[in-house]
Amino acid sequence: MDTAAALPPGTSAEGATAATLDRAQPDDAPAGGPRHSRRDPYWLAAAFFVAFAAISITRYRRMATMSWDLGIFEQAIRSYAHLQTPVADLKGPGFNILGDHFSPVTALIAPFYRVFPTPVTLLVVQAALFAVSTIPVTRVAAQLLGRGRGLAIGVAYGLSWGVQRAVDFDFHEIAFAMPLLAFSLEAVVRRRWYAAMLWAVPLVFVKEDMGATVAAIGAVILVRTWRERPPRIVPLALGLIGFGVLASALALGVIIPSFNGSGSYDYWNKVGSGGEQTGTIPFETAVRTLLWVLLPTSGLLALRSPLLLAAVPTLGWRFVSHDDHYWGTDWHYSAVLMPIVALALVDAIDRARDSHRPWLASYARQLPGMVAGAALALTASLPLENLTNPDFFDKPKEVTEVERLLERIPDGASVEANVGPISRLTSRCRVLWVGNTQNVVPDYIALQEPERTAEDLIAYAKQLHPEHQYAYLGSSGGYFVLKRADRA
Repeated sequence: MDTAAALPPGTSAEGATAATLDRAQPDDAPAGGPRHSRRDPYWLAAAFFVAFAAISITRYRRMATMSWDLGIFEQAIRSYAHLQTPVADLKGPGFNILGDHFSPVTALIAPFYRVFPTPVTLLVVQAALFAVSTIPVTRVAAQLLGRGRGLAIGVAYGLSWGVQRAVDFDFHEIAFAMPLLAFSLEAVVRRRWYAAMLWAVPLVFVKEDMGATVAAIGAVILVRTWRERPPRIVPLALGLIGFGVLASALALGVIIPSFNGSGSYDYWNKVGSGGEQTGTIPFETAVRTLLWVLLPTSGLLALRSPLLLAAVPTLGWRFVSHDDHYWGTDWHYSAVLMPIVALALVDAIDRARDSHRPWLASYARQLPGMVAGAALALTASLPLENLTNPDFFDKPKEVTEVERLLERIPDGASVEANVGPISRLTSRCRVLWVGNTQNVVPDYIALQEPERTAEDLIAYAKQLHPEHQYAYLGSSGGYFVLKRADRA
């Protein structure tokens, strides 16, 4: 129930937060004592940071990363760190990454990368951003629902399958969206409209589609303030909607094409019926994905909160695509939905306490423990479960041998590589994708091809570069390195 409509004359909507929190008397609040500990969200965030960083760094040490996206982002951030155009040669020699996705926010990592020039820097930053996003979720849940329920929802969010899948999938720019979304929607729940808008605005620099999410947050604010229509808030919310739509339109129609050699946005061919894949999402796949997003994370109660509108743009572009990679629950695509659903759950539980239906109020009271239990149970089959296995932290001998092989490639060399070697080379070499070197003749070719022989790969190098000769330099664990032999 919106409280501002019942405020005494002269009380502003922005100042309604204190009244809202005073109204909230959680069942687990000790009589005469504090309803929550202010330090809980920060301790929880610290614990998740350690867990997320441990997963990411250990996977990198074991050469278990997918390497492709991590390599691309490292190349762009390496360029930013040296005050150069953000070139990602893996997308093509000299390719400006702003012609692929509009994600200038990643430049914020550049100062850290300049000091620590390694892909691990990106993984640690991502772990920190994910962990920070648990703070607003836990904080507002504790303030509205009590310390125990607040911690339960914070744990459920941090362990949610969408977050864990993203942590397991190397680095991605959506890591920056997580805390921005969480802080913005926390402010919505607390009726701090100006703060909600200010936290939402930077989302347009995370990725080109985030402008639509900014517009959706503006719509959420309109819904929450529609009855009382506080001065200046409605026009500002409408302005936020327009800003988000315009930002996405400019990114998709002007900025990205201007940096892209083809003068277009390459991902349009993944929408509709064009491109290599022409299928449409099966109904049962859409239902299954929606249930995964809403059932274990909120017991479907999040459907009662208008905050869930913020999830519509992300779900929308995924479901209208004909690329089946976007439809399911793998990869990192569902991560940005997790803070939205978690805060929609907090909002829905808070509103359900005013319900005249006893079963709904009772169900809402039990949900924090239920979603925390579901998250813990699902973790048995998710990446964080690896932290309970001591062998996970051991670096295989084979990895050390592969690293020694790749170290034979000197710093500054140009290397044509497939997925396996990429993240071990991008911090010190110019790395190009195999078969896409265009006019560049690489100094070395590094490939992970466990089913092929050195002779096979020498012949393959001849196919790639018919006018040049490459000699076998060494191999280990299915990795091969060839060196250009016809250089004067």
